[in-house]
Amino acid sequence: MSDIDIRITGRAGRITLNRPNALNALTYEMCLAIEKALDRWREDEAVHLVVINAAGDRAFCSGGDIADLYANGIKGDYAYGQKFWSDEYRLNYKIFNYPKPFVSFLQGFTMGGGVGIGCHGSHRIVGDTSQIAMPECGIGLVPDVGGSLMLALAPGRLGEYLGITASRMGPADAIYAGFADHYVPELMWTDLIGRLETSGDASVVEKAAQSPSAGTLKANTAQIDRLLTGERLGDILTDLKADGSEFAQDTLKKLSRSSPLSMACTIEMLHRLRGPSLTLEKALDLEYRFTYRASEHADFLEGIRAAIIDKDRSPKWQYGDMDVPLAAVSKMLQPLGRNALSFEENDMTTPLTIGFIGLGNMGAPMATNLAKAGHSVKGYDVAGTTAENVTQVSGIPEAVDGADVVITMLPNGSILRQVAAEAIRYMPKGSLLIDCSTVDVESARNTSEAAEDKGILSVDAPVSGGIGGASAGTLTFMAGGRVDAFAKAEPLFDIMGQKAVHCGEAGAGQAAKICNNMILGATMIATCEAFALADKLGLERQKMFDVVSTSSGYSWSMNAYCPAPGIGPTSPADNGYAPGFAAELMLKDLGLSQQAAAAVNADTPMGELALQLYEQFVEHEDGRGKDFSAMLPRLAARGRDD
Repeated sequence: MSDIDIRITGRAGRITLNRPNALNALTYEMCLAIEKALDRWREDEAVHLVVINAAGDRAFCSGGDIADLYANGIKGDYAYGQKFWSDEYRLNYKIFNYPKPFVSFLQGFTMGGGVGIGCHGSHRIVGDTSQIAMPECGIGLVPDVGGSLMLALAPGRLGEYLGITASRMGPADAIYAGFADHYVPELMWTDLIGRLETSGDASVVEKAAQSPSAGTLKANTAQIDRLLTGERLGDILTDLKADGSEFAQDTLKKLSRSSPLSMACTIEMLHRLRGPSLTLEKALDLEYRFTYRASEHADFLEGIRAAIIDKDRSPKWQYGDMDVPLAAVSKMLQPLGRNALSFEENDMTTPLTIGFIGLGNMGAPMATNLAKAGHSVKGYDVAGTTAENVTQVSGIPEAVDGADVVITMLPNGSILRQVAAEAIRYMPKGSLLIDCSTVDVESARNTSEAAEDKGILSVDAPVSGGIGGASAGTLTFMAGGRVDAFAKAEPLFDIMGQKAVHCGEAGAGQAAKICNNMILGATMIATCEAFALADKLGLERQKMFDVVSTSSGYSWSMNAYCPAPGIGPTSPADNGYAPGFAAELMLKDLGLSQQAAAAVNADTPMGELALQLYEQFVEHEDGRGKDFSAMLPRLAARGRDD
């Protein structure tokens, strides 16, 4: 008996999954067969709609058949899984965009790969036995097959909850979360399918739909939104542990069963996806970055071993202490370059020729990440520094000659103007100039105007994230420039960082960076002052962190970059204040903020005071060469009259 039954009945293309003893788990061959049928029926005028269901009453589809993925993975054959996921995601994309009604009947378990074929169609029907879930974190994957799209679109922070807890949704919950459309009692399904086959009219589904019994998710929305808003896995765990409610304890228990790396990546994916530009293409592309690397670098093979091979239910996860470095998340979600997911068979991403000028502490790792992604990078630095996998050249003309894109990372606006003037002379018309330096707004606008006068696109894109972010590919880019210029630059931002925001016209990126770092400088001083005060009041630093990190004093300076050694996530404070972001760079940025404030007559007293304090620290004390969070030992050693 075939694993899948594909035929035309009446006016309906019919697909029935036929592996009831295996809970209709989806094999690679089944994926290819469904895709072939959909391609054939797309132009067949005799087929008015597609109906997919499954044999047996226990499951529509419990997920992908992962045994073959494990067997190949433990032999070091990662290409099999990469091909499987690529072709499966292409099928998910076709179902989502299918031009004819696609009606799915989701009884019993619908999980993982079952969501991919059952929850992207136009009419998704659930019944009383329906149990829909995304349990991938439990086997070392992330919610995939386009599931991250639905999680990102779910109300509030429900996506995080469902994605990292693997909680199952009954019919009402599935409809509320956006994984299903209609509830129809299962006793009516056979008759309903018959009417669909006879009429070819999907509107009969709406006429048969009823209201399901109440679910539980809606009632828990307030708690979910309150406890799962954290930026990272560690933030969410902190909030859950501090809450103490029965719901929080139950959630923590569920999280203890899943891969920390997978959960951290799931949270990051959802945060990246949310917003007006969310598409299934973006979701699948991000998912594929993880699954492409899953067998070699994630917990996937260990998760399968513990779940279905040895069945000991005791996986040995990476980062078992739940402290997942941001760099590890970034590594799993970095773009794949020429190996990126394509929705057309045998398509390849075309590499670019990039000239990179300024290979300092920030520029060198940024250029290296571009080269590792498959681009051809030529680098030049006046000091003669080099970068891994980057071709070193002897001057600006050689660096920019024939380049599709030129990227600069330079110390100040004056140098930028000089370098840009020379580079623009040799850059091809229609190419793109991206300046990632932090400079004054006027220099950014001047550079943009000079580029556009020569027919060259231009983006000012200063970064946030420091040397660690440059190395790990986790920078945030604040971009200014034309919309078409930003669109051309965005794939490169995706390689070098984890987030890029188009802030507006030329100079807007610099304006955003200046405002951001004025806040950062002031909040770091306030955070350091609070620790110094706590010391003198006899309050333990750890106790203060435990309170403030989950209260209204919550900030990036406290929670992600804590200036107190041994408290919170690892930061420069734990490395003798070796700079992640040097105090002299903070001084420079605060100076730019006050220069801009003076130019537009803005009153910024906190920014001005922060500038004065960092100027004293860097120019007259021992702050030069230290991280900007080294303001803590300075303040801790001083009294009110010092």
